[in-house]
Order: sequence, then C-alpha cells, then structure tokens
Amino acid sequence: MQQLPSQLLEKAVNEFAGLPGIGRKTALRLVLYLLRNTPEQVDSFAEALSRAKHEIKHCKTCHNISDTEICPICSNPKRDTTTICVVENIQDVMAIENTQQYAGLYHVLGGIISPMNGIGPNDIEIDSLIKRVACDGISEVILALASTMEGDTTNFYISRKLKDSNVRLSVIARGISVGDELEYTDEVTLGRSIINRTPLETI
Repeated sequence: MQQLPSQLLEKAVNEFAGLPGIGRKTALRLVLYLLRNTPEQVDSFAEALSRAKHEIKHCKTCHNISDTEICPICSNPKRDTTTICVVENIQDVMAIENTQQYAGLYHVLGGIISPMNGIGPNDIEIDSLIKRVACDGISEVILALASTMEGDTTNFYISRKLKDSNVRLSVIARGISVGDELEYTDEVTLGRSIINRTPLETI
C-alpha cells in the first residue's frame, strides 16, 4: 500500500475509501480535489454532510426520508391514500416516482428478509405496515420488491400477515427481469410494471 506523505491526508483517504464503490485511488483523487478547493467550499461540503446526517428525518408514516416528521408524499392531499406501494428502500421510492405512473402512498421496509445476512421480519418495517393496513382505510397493497429469492420471501411473509385483511394484494408485473433491483430499472419498464401489476397468489 502506498504510504502518503501526511497522516492527515492518510486519514481523509481512508474515510473516503470506506464508502461503497470507492477504492483507495479514487479516494485519494477526491481528497486531493477537495484540498484544491477554497476553505469555504470544503466547509460547505462538510456542513452539508453533517446536517444531512443529523437533521434528515424518517417519515413517521412511511419511513421515507424527509425534512419533516411527515414526508411530502404522505402529506400531499392529491395522493391516493387507499393504496400503499411497499418497497425495500428509499432509492426505490425515487425510482417509482420518476415513472410518474403511481399516485398512491409508499411504505419503505428498510430492507428485505434475508436469513443469510441475519435479517429477519423484526428487523424491517413490517409490523408498522400491518398497523397501517389495519387502521388507515387501505384497499390495496402493491408489493414492489426485487425479483430475488429474498424479495419473494418477503412478499410471501407479508401476504401471510395480511391474509385475514380485506385488502387486495398485488405485485408489480414481471417485466422486470428476475434478480433485478428496482433502482436500476429503466423508467418506462418500471412504470409499466406498476400499471400492469397482478394479484398476488397466496398459499
């Protein structure tokens, strides 16, 4: 490993290299870029990250990120409050919103059931989903999770938890290839998969 001439530089590079998809060479290039900026620019960059970490909230209703306790989607009176689209993460909300084909509400699980990674039903926001369905006059729950074994396992678990409710359960159409993540799916395909969703077959 290349020894850097400054311990401060070394620490900064190590911090950047800890980010997903950032190798040591890229980390060094980013740090050197920041060092070429003015102190005011670097301070503004650091402040933006610090404020994002300390001030961004999670919506009390759907768990999406928000600057307020209730996110703009949940508080928008024009949204269809009878439909909930269940997604794995915040990136999936943004991906579906970009299609402009869905006008309902969301529920962000914050993950999917994955025994191999030690993630069980109690580690994600399933209980709060069940409570929303029971109390908020929901008529349809759309399961928009990845077409993977973990996604299908989560779909099945949620369907079993909701089997005694009167809500319609549906899944997004399989125009999305098996194994694909929603955030990497093109907007046209994702939009059509929402429109052409199919009823979930429960066992």
